[in-house]
Amino acid sequence: MSQTAVPSSPDPALADFLITRQLAAPGEAVLWTPLAGGVSSDLWRVDLPGRSLCVKRALARLRVAADWEAPVSRNAYEWAWMRFASRHRPDSVPELLAHDAEAGLFAMAYLPPGQYPVWKTQLLHGAVQLATAAAVGELLGTLHAASAGDAALAAEFATDDNFHALRIEPYLLATAAAHPGLGGILQSLADRTVTAHLALVHGDVSPKNILVGPSGPVLLDAECAWYGDPAFDLAFCINHLLLKSLVVPGRRTELLQSARVLAEEYVRCVDWEPRPAVEARAASLLPALLLARVDGKSPVEYLTDDRHRLFVRTAASALLRAPGASVADVLDAWARALEAPTESGLHD
Repeated sequence: MSQTAVPSSPDPALADFLITRQLAAPGEAVLWTPLAGGVSSDLWRVDLPGRSLCVKRALARLRVAADWEAPVSRNAYEWAWMRFASRHRPDSVPELLAHDAEAGLFAMAYLPPGQYPVWKTQLLHGAVQLATAAAVGELLGTLHAASAGDAALAAEFATDDNFHALRIEPYLLATAAAHPGLGGILQSLADRTVTAHLALVHGDVSPKNILVGPSGPVLLDAECAWYGDPAFDLAFCINHLLLKSLVVPGRRTELLQSARVLAEEYVRCVDWEPRPAVEARAASLLPALLLARVDGKSPVEYLTDDRHRLFVRTAASALLRAPGASVADVLDAWARALEAPTESGLHD
């Protein structure tokens, strides 16, 4: 929950929300400060006398270069996902304070960055702790296991349209359009993913949405919540560790080991289907998501070197054509590609 430098005054409706939900008193001094980090919502830190909180409101059009729209109803599903997580792992989400489904906004506790650093920030600064990766894998697996086979959750989170707009189209299908030679493979992965309804998926398990709290990881930004394929969450998170292995000097070995540990801890929690099945789906999705973060609608901002982008395209394309049977297989292939003699200058 890092803040930007310039405070601003938000829509008056947000101030009314605080008053009607009894989070602020009429006439009470309120300071609104926009928080950085997301492309899909407005997020503010709200400072009141003696206390602080966060207010989040979904945007109809996401802040990316490509044309990307999504229904603001996703804010209600994020709130519902966080309520689910808080029942099973109370420390894994911020305290929830109030929600306005019609307006597409909610309030939650503010978690100060001094106590809750963003995992992405730590990783990009070279602070790579295997224990954090292990805890993320265990938390993710635990939440998936708690939701697997739950018909009520499946009905509550039948958010296929949202997930298509936020993940399937901008990641898999947009990447297929950019790579016609891989279009059939990527379309097949998209088709398979949308038909798997096994557990409650967060949909955006990225280091930018994970705080490293004193009691373990805290997950944010569950706007993509969907009852679907849990392999998506596993692949989505490991994807970021692999991409960061290209750009964090001197920490490539630790980042790749973090990916292994995360997957191992996650798989230990899998009890809703054979473990090789979920691993195989994650392994085939992983290169698709790698390629999507270069050529999809939401490219990662830190891959600024053409050599890095070319490496991702080459390695991911090879893995899409010859997928590994497990996450470990993908990690081995990625490591071999990094170590191969090239003129790319990618050696750590």
